[in-house]
Amino acid sequence: MKFNLTDNLRCAGTLVNNNGGNAKYDFPTLSGKISEEFTTYESALTCGVGFDVGKGKLWVLGGGFMEKFDYNRVNSYAALGLGNATLNLKGQEYGYRIGAAYEIPDIALRGQVMYRSGTKYGADGGLTAPAAVLAQATAGTPLQARFLQIIQQAGPNAQVPVDAIGVGNLPQSVEFKLQTGVAPGWLAFGSVKWTDWSQLTTLDVRSKIGGVTVSSDKYFWKDGWTVTGGVGHAFNDQVSGFASLTWDQGVGTGWDVIGDTYTLAVGGSFKDGIGGEFRGGVGFSYLGSGEETKYAPGTNQGVKSGYAIAFNGGYSIKW
Repeated sequence: MKFNLTDNLRCAGTLVNNNGGNAKYDFPTLSGKISEEFTTYESALTCGVGFDVGKGKLWVLGGGFMEKFDYNRVNSYAALGLGNATLNLKGQEYGYRIGAAYEIPDIALRGQVMYRSGTKYGADGGLTAPAAVLAQATAGTPLQARFLQIIQQAGPNAQVPVDAIGVGNLPQSVEFKLQTGVAPGWLAFGSVKWTDWSQLTTLDVRSKIGGVTVSSDKYFWKDGWTVTGGVGHAFNDQVSGFASLTWDQGVGTGWDVIGDTYTLAVGGSFKDGIGGEFRGGVGFSYLGSGEETKYAPGTNQGVKSGYAIAFNGGYSIKW
């Protein structure tokens, strides 16, 4: 939702799914993982103060956001004759963004650069796993005695819930966007985004009792780049459309199977005449193959390339 408070002061409230990913494995990974999913939702308020400069206007941008983190993982220990382990974490953190933009409306020119801060989590949740798995994970710590006692009483496959905290970092980013008119009713646009994914090295899960690490997911991702280019066309005062192509660099370094992604997107918008605008689109993605290389010979896994389709839609009102 956008608010034009004055000619030189604008604000926008947004609610977006800003990061996320999921994976399912036909066979358990070395750590037993068979599925993993994480999603972050961002609620933000960003404002801009404008100044007349040359033929256009310079905007100084800034704001804050609240980010909610949701992580779910399932591990299988069937090879050991044991059941599954499930991990669920939820967290909430705050951050900020700051940037600048310059626009010349007469030629549909706008350039913008925006920095978004990273977030650091101590997400609360729970891990439920077979007692034998937890006893092995906590070997040499005072917490192991608790799980050994449960094994004696209920057996090694007894499902034991553990109140836990997930500790990890999510990245900062810098994005540059540019658009300009190229013909009546037509514009070209593009963006380049750097994301500091190297901040995500591990997700350590610690017991709330004693702070003992009971599991650790290894990522050790590298920084990533996302590049987009496209064209848009206004068919009339109410209806417009666009097409774009995006390359999202894979950030895996051999600890997991994250590969490059290429997405062709098409979409459009319709202005309803009462200040609102419907927007929607569809994206077709090619998902590149990926392969683990950091584990012991014979235990590394890989995924083949594949395809995916995604839809999005929304409605905005300008005041």
